[in-house]
Amino acid sequence: MIIRPHQNWFFRLFAWHGSVLSKITFRLSLNVLMSIVAVISYQWYEQLGVHLTIAPFSLLGIAIAIFLGFRNNAGYSRFVEARNLWGSLLITERTLLRQIKSLLPDEPAVQQKVAKLLIAFSWSLKHQLRGTDPTADLYHNLTGNELAEVIASPMPTNRILLMLGQEIGKLRRQGLLSDITFGLIDDKLSELSHTLGGCERLASTPVPFAYTLILQRTVYLFCSLLPFALVTDLHYMTPFVSVFISYTFLSWDSLAEELEDPFGVSANHLPLNAICNTIERNLLEMNDQSPLPPPMKPDEHFNLI
Repeated sequence: MIIRPHQNWFFRLFAWHGSVLSKITFRLSLNVLMSIVAVISYQWYEQLGVHLTIAPFSLLGIAIAIFLGFRNNAGYSRFVEARNLWGSLLITERTLLRQIKSLLPDEPAVQQKVAKLLIAFSWSLKHQLRGTDPTADLYHNLTGNELAEVIASPMPTNRILLMLGQEIGKLRRQGLLSDITFGLIDDKLSELSHTLGGCERLASTPVPFAYTLILQRTVYLFCSLLPFALVTDLHYMTPFVSVFISYTFLSWDSLAEELEDPFGVSANHLPLNAICNTIERNLLEMNDQSPLPPPMKPDEHFNLI
């Protein structure tokens, strides 16, 4: 995610990193090429009696803009839902640890155990969503046997949640928790399960491919033929105007495609590393442990992953 300080609107116009311009440069260059072809061949296809007007492109452009807006709304809704899920994860884990500390103030070993499992849960979920190896991040929070069990599991994050449930169940069997307090804590574990399921649903259910394909085909065909409609009135200005219009449609399409998967590592994806770092710092501070991991900050490109 791009975290930029406030800057003047004029300088923001020239921002490169974080925009989708780098992803559509090649497609825009193809539009420039088609514009040059339209300018060069204008007199030739005019002699053939070909008169491609701007009218159909105006109607088609309105339709494309509407459907691109719908697609961007769908992608942004997925992004917002993902951010809400991770926000609720932070709240639930802090609440769960607070309950443990309040109910078992004389059990520091249990408090640290629960905190480590909660931290491992968030890091494991991050790696699961991004398809990366969680071993390095889990090594510091799980014992050797626990780590081996989690890594061997085809669903490691759910395995950690199971370990949390088993730990709470052990406390109940030891008589350290009453039925009521056990129920309250178990409700928080259920919220963690709902968060896990919601993230898995977003990661495994993309926007229907046919919907994306039809829209992209229409956009690319529109941008390819647009110069031939503009050249009649604009002549040598055709490449400039055509590229500007194409930039609008192609950038919307590229941004929508990026927002469909909010758990990636691109400039407009959620900063899952930073969120996990925040969760870890919060839980360790609640247990009065130090030193805390340093907070993650944006790099020189204002990127926070």
